[in-house]
Amino acid sequence: MSMAAERSRAPLSEPDRLDGFSTPRHVDRLFGHGEAMGEFADALRSGRMHHAWLLVGPEGVGKATLAYHFARMVLAGGDAGYAGEAVDSDHPVFRKVAALSHPNLLLLRRSWNEKSKRYSQFIGVDEVRRLRAFLGNTAGEGGWRVVVVDRADELNQNAANAILKALEEPPPRTLFLLISSAEGRLPVTIRSRTRTLRVAALDNSDLEKAVRAALARDEHEADAKTLSTALALSQGSVRRALELVSGEGIELYREIIAAFAALPELDGPHLHRQVERLSGPGDTERLELFLALLLGLVERLIRFGATGEGATPEEQTLAKRLISPANLASWADAWEAISQAKAEAFAFNLDRSLLVLEAWFRLQLLAREHPV
Repeated sequence: MSMAAERSRAPLSEPDRLDGFSTPRHVDRLFGHGEAMGEFADALRSGRMHHAWLLVGPEGVGKATLAYHFARMVLAGGDAGYAGEAVDSDHPVFRKVAALSHPNLLLLRRSWNEKSKRYSQFIGVDEVRRLRAFLGNTAGEGGWRVVVVDRADELNQNAANAILKALEEPPPRTLFLLISSAEGRLPVTIRSRTRTLRVAALDNSDLEKAVRAALARDEHEADAKTLSTALALSQGSVRRALELVSGEGIELYREIIAAFAALPELDGPHLHRQVERLSGPGDTERLELFLALLLGLVERLIRFGATGEGATPEEQTLAKRLISPANLASWADAWEAISQAKAEAFAFNLDRSLLVLEAWFRLQLLAREHPV
């Protein structure tokens, strides 16, 4: 069995890892993000490196991959031979970062709860306490120390306060890389002490290259039609495209499309079967994918209704049937309400079956009360 295959079949090593695929630490090729890479490299070469960078952008576009590229650049020599250059996969620093064994690297993330057999909902203060010991030690192997927080918007209040203290009084040659898909959830005090680096969704060309590289690296296959559909639906997110290609994503999308085509009617028996498949203890990833596809579809329908752009031909037909200038604001309100309900359900461990049912009932009521 190849090393890539062994890695992809290993148990999940972190909360956000996509099952069957390498972690961002193992990814050696970066597609797109040239502007962000250049901005960081210029700062590193100049010798005026800001001590804390906040990488913000949509989910799955490569923020963590970019952060580990930055970490390796700094740990491999900083302003020496690797200043501003990507680190080859055969370099010792690359291997140590991938294994989280580099003495000058600390990763803060949600921790595994052995009792509940689930990852915690937030990064707690117990996890962040590791930071004090890390910063209190002399940097091993000389040079820089790097702290990666993945994701910073998952810090609870006590943990955020502990991070803030370190940002206010950073030790010399210590770099903080904070990753966030929800910048607005971060305390203003943290945002004000970081240099924000915006990481955009990939364009179509870079997206396809990144997805094909990931499929090849971890020995997955996808037929041309599946790949084309996944790329079209992913909105510049490599993670979303891989979820669609490798799992039930395309099937879930077809179910959602069929249900939208029938609105305001709902197939009750099918809906309850769907809820059973999405709300079990082991169905978190499937539920997240379903909600991302549902919200993504609503967003594209709204965009097409407002601009005439941004939807597939099949989605355009749905938009013409469901969206009009008169109800556009109501659809936007529904998107916001479902998004908020999703965030609360995951944050406070609320009933996920109700989350799915209420989303569909909200859309049903909208289609019934605000027809085209």
